Amino acid sequence: MPSRRLVLGAFDRGQTPTIACFNKATVPLGLNLASLVTALQAFVDTCVVPVWGTPARLRTTTGFIPGAWAVVFLDDADAANALAYHELTPDGFPVSKVFVRTIQEAGESLSVSASHELVEMLVDPAINLYSTGPDPKAMYAYESADPVEETFFPVSGFQMTNFVYPSYFEVFRKPNSTQFDYLRKVKRPFQLLGGGYQIVVKNGRVSQIFGSRAKRRRFAEEDRRQHRSAYRRRGQRPRRRSRR
Repeated sequence: MPSRRLVLGAFDRGQTPTIACFNKATVPLGLNLASLVTALQAFVDTCVVPVWGTPARLRTTTGFIPGAWAVVFLDDADAANALAYHELTPDGFPVSKVFVRTIQEAGESLSVSASHELVEMLVDPAINLYSTGPDPKAMYAYESADPVEETFFPVSGFQMTNFVYPSYFEVFRKPNSTQFDYLRKVKRPFQLLGGGYQIVVKNGRVSQIFGSRAKRRRFAEEDRRQHRSAYRRRGQRPRRRSRR
């Protein structure tokens, strides 16, 4: 009889994962899903892979594919103010959930939300990576889009999220010594843009630091139950993108 054990992650090590992209929302997306998936593939191939070395094959499907990762579009957030987040399926594979109606009601961009989760899912599929940083007594979550949240650029007619480079997490780098994010807005390691934030663990306590007082205020008004920081305290691994 097979043992019943908790699966924490089962990823395509040394291979290129397939990511099934499908729509289960009843509200109109406001765009063509196949065109968005094509743009997301271009975003991965031309922007993310040269920097992070995380290739993926995105496919427009009608549902989950056995052994594949997934990006699924749903109607409503299952936690207040959650635009999107990624977690692990019961089989241990990454899945990003993008909440269409919630995004539309918030006046946000579906493609930015989807690309935000996609790049963070590729860089940290199990949502368990941390880095050392400016505070030697703290650990910084290895989030590739949160520090530069609310900045974006066009790819194939769709807006895609800005994201940081590996050099962003290298505290020894000098200011302006290299490129730290795709849009070249970050000038030094661990810098937060005005709309960005960072999850930090220090003395066993999870907290956040912010790029501006306005971001701190917006963050405080949100329901964080589906956020990585909340689940970290319980040893679980969902992840959600904060709303602007």
